[in-house]
Amino acid sequence: MFKIGILGAGTWGTALGILLSNNGHEVTLWTKIEEEAKSLEASRDNLKNLPGAKLPENIKITLDLKEACTNKDIIVMAVASPYVRATSKEASPYIKEGQIIVNVSKGIENNTLLTLADVIREEIPQADIAVMSGPSHAEEVSRLIPTTIVVGASSKETAHFIQDVFMNEVFRVYTSPDMIGIELGAALKNVIALAAGIIDGLGFGDNTKAALMTRGIAEISRLGIKMGGCMETFSGLSGIGDLFVTCTSRHSRNRQAGYLIGKGYTLEQVHKEVSQVVEGVNTAKAALALAQKYQVEMPIVEQINLVLFEGKSAKDAATDLLVRDKRIEYKTLEWD
Repeated sequence: MFKIGILGAGTWGTALGILLSNNGHEVTLWTKIEEEAKSLEASRDNLKNLPGAKLPENIKITLDLKEACTNKDIIVMAVASPYVRATSKEASPYIKEGQIIVNVSKGIENNTLLTLADVIREEIPQADIAVMSGPSHAEEVSRLIPTTIVVGASSKETAHFIQDVFMNEVFRVYTSPDMIGIELGAALKNVIALAAGIIDGLGFGDNTKAALMTRGIAEISRLGIKMGGCMETFSGLSGIGDLFVTCTSRHSRNRQAGYLIGKGYTLEQVHKEVSQVVEGVNTAKAALALAQKYQVEMPIVEQINLVLFEGKSAKDAATDLLVRDKRIEYKTLEWD
């Protein structure tokens, strides 16, 4: 049995708490929000955002960050991406040298364009940072529905330790050294999922969505490889796998937000309707800035930014993507 501290009691942090508790570990779940803590304590058998799941009685819910971070074998960073830096800074004094921190939040910091692992590393330089991602909606993980993910770490030993702690008969964990690729796949697919939802909202069909997802992974891969990621990662669980589930699932907040935009909702109305953080909206500007910085063509990301922040209609954005200049699919392929 290991001692696990989870920072962030949203759906993903809570779902992982359930998983790790069922694996026999001692779990402490931290939230900064007193009402959230009270709600979790009162509704362990009827979790509002995780229907059908049960929060085990032996999971300790705390408002004390020091308690959540002290004497832990693993700390899981599960707060929404805009709060990763502030939470890391606040937690840093309680983090021991070599402490393993597994980041499961997905996003890119807008003002620095850093991945979240790099944000944590800046604030907690003494820690051993790892990342975990893949097709893994919290609603299903919390009900112990089979899921497969990948963990990335700077050392094989850390990756294997995390794999052993998390893995069971319904939660299969692969390992990888490509931390940057895993993080970029996890973050950027949320922007593509917004576009997939818009397609549904506009009433387009399966052909359209399949094309969008395929070209979306091409955009993610182009940028990811320029930034040091590996093509194998973007073809894997945190690339195609996570993209597929986020673009198609009824559990996906990003797809739902896009659907509402396609139906004509304003961004303000979308946030009110979804009532949870929509990571794709937070990541869209950073994705565009990275595309410009690394001189990578990302037309879907460009159009999403125009729709979200410049008032362009979703229908016009879709049309402009279709009528772009004629291209060869892959420049690396040539005729004899």
